[in-house]
Amino acid sequence: MKQFISVVSLLVPDYDEGLEFYVNVLGCQLIEDTELEPGKRWILVAPPGSVETRLLLAKADGPEQQAAIGNQAGGRVFLFLTTDDFDRDYAAMSERGVQFLEAPRREPYGTVAVFQDPFGNKWDLIQPA
Repeated sequence: MKQFISVVSLLVPDYDEGLEFYVNVLGCQLIEDTELEPGKRWILVAPPGSVETRLLLAKADGPEQQAAIGNQAGGRVFLFLTTDDFDRDYAAMSERGVQFLEAPRREPYGTVAVFQDPFGNKWDLIQPA
């Protein structure tokens, strides 16, 4: 049996703001941008080289979802971006304006630094040991 997580829904305040950061700043590939109905789109992005897992940029609908933007993990790191070259990706992301919340650190499990998207979601950039 094979199972995997194919899509993770990520709340954003606006589709185009989400695309601007995740594609133009973070460097994800745009997989799909389909209008489902007026004002509602299906937008999938994925980090370069990602084979199975995608992010669905979901525009928050209503006050409850809007309040959850940037806090889907209750203030903890929400997503983990694994890389095969930490130094390369840290430098490139920093140059494009990604906001790192700490300096890179070496841990027994790998090299890691926490960054935050413009909506408040915390991520780990990590290269496993």
